[in-house]
This record gives sequence, C-alpha cells and structure tokens, in this order.
Amino acid sequence: MGDALIWFFTNIGMGVYNLFYAITHPGLWLNWAENEAIMRFIYYGGSVQFFFVIFVLFLVLTGIGIWKRGVMWGAVRVLEGFSNAVGRFFAWAGLLMVLQQVIVVFLQSIFRMGNLTIAPFGVGFTQSVGWFSEELKLYNALVVALCVSYTFIQGGHVRVDLFYATAKYRTKKVVDMLGSLLFMMPVAVLTWMYGWYFLWRHLVVPKPSASDTLDRLLTKSRALRWNVETIGFSPNGFNAYFLFKILLLCFAGLVFLQAIAFFYRSYLELVEGPESEGKYHDKDVLEAGEEAYDHAEF
Repeated sequence: MGDALIWFFTNIGMGVYNLFYAITHPGLWLNWAENEAIMRFIYYGGSVQFFFVIFVLFLVLTGIGIWKRGVMWGAVRVLEGFSNAVGRFFAWAGLLMVLQQVIVVFLQSIFRMGNLTIAPFGVGFTQSVGWFSEELKLYNALVVALCVSYTFIQGGHVRVDLFYATAKYRTKKVVDMLGSLLFMMPVAVLTWMYGWYFLWRHLVVPKPSASDTLDRLLTKSRALRWNVETIGFSPNGFNAYFLFKILLLCFAGLVFLQAIAFFYRSYLELVEGPESEGKYHDKDVLEAGEEAYDHAEF
C-alpha cells in the first residue's frame, strides 16, 4: 500500500515536470522530420506519463474551480460548447450518407456505372461505385464517434433508471459525479489506451507495441517508415480503414472531456442548489411546427 501511494504521488509530481518539459521542448516530439520524434510521440501518447499530465491539469483546474466557481462554470461552457459544435457539424454526415446511398443505388441499378468521378474543385477523384458504397460506413462512424458527447448533453442517450428517477436532488448530483469519475473517465482512458497503439500499428513499421519501452521504440526508429493501411474488405472496396481507428481515439477524447464537464456541472449544481440546474445548458429547441415530432410513438 505504501509503495502504491509513493508511486502515485511521485507520478503526480512528475506530471508537472513532464508537462513543462514537453511545452519547452516541442521539437523532441513534434518534429516529425526525425524518426525519433515520431516514436516519442507514439510512446508518450499512450503512456502513464501522459495520463498523469492530464490528471494534474484536471486537479489544478478543479482546485481553481472550487476556489472560484466562475472558472468552473467557464470550463463547463467551453467543454460543452465544443462538444455541441462538433456534434452539430458532424450530424450532417447522416444526411450525406443518405444522399450518397441514393446516388449509389441509381448508378448501380439504373445506369450500370462501374466508376464515379468527383471533381468539385477541378481535381478529379475516381473510385469504383463499390468503393463509395462501402464508404457509407465512414459516415455512420462519424455520427457515432463525433456526436456522442453532443447527444449526451442533449439528453439523447438511452438511460435505464433503477432508483435515480425517484432519488432526491442532492442524491442525483452525487450519483452523476460518481458516474463521471468511476465510469465515464475510466472507460474513456481504457478505450484511448487500446485505440492508440491499435492506430499506430497500422500506420508505421516496425509496429510499436504497448509493452515497448521508450528505449526500445527509439531503437525501432532507425528502421521507421510510414506504412498506412490500405487494405479493404473487397478488391475495389473502401480502403481507408485507418480513419476508423482515428475516430476511435476521437470518441475516447470527447467522452473524457464530457466526463469532466459533467462532473463540474454536477458539482456546481449540487453546491448552488436546484436553481442552478440547467444553467448555461445549450440545449436544442424545437422550432415552430416541429413539436409534432417530439416524443413520437412508433
């Protein structure tokens, strides 16, 4: 137990040091003209050191927010505003998916075309119709991965309540705070840790591993070269599946940020009382004529 506490507080102290060292020495991990910098970026992106840097920033912001609630409310507004902006923008991918599906059906079934060229700015992009058909999965992934926090803020996720609905106001806020810390954040961290190396193993060779030490990765950097995954499920099908791995990381990052925002909001609403519930909540409002579609039954 004593060793675990020493390890924990040592890493918190090193988190402060690593943060300032990374800021003052950006060339060591951002200068991708050097292979060693790429390997450092890969190593630290999924490392314990990176986790404690984020943890230290969270502790500092939380401490300042408890001292001055306006700072914490500002963090809530920024984080929720960011998630809302991202979600509202990429929600249009659903419309693109439908339109592209209609075009693919017409081209395949009616016009019997094998290839499709898109050249909106004079630069042509030609792929088979089958490629565009399989690419529809990317639009679906954009909606799922990048609209997750937006949907959470808008209250659109399915929720199963065992006792929450009948609980008292303060009990609900405590449950929300614990849910953020014990469920949302750990799941986001685990997803990130898995997805980070899952992505990079399909972008570069020699393939990095989560078990590799920094020295081991720096040794591998001598033979480093880009090897972006371009294998599709069919010969002429969609072949940019590495984009799904990037979206997995975006999903984990958005959930983690929303967990922080939800924790802060729950804490502030707990401290300030029921009159602060929903404060600065940028929730979508139905326009005139849209009410009939709200809570529709099928």
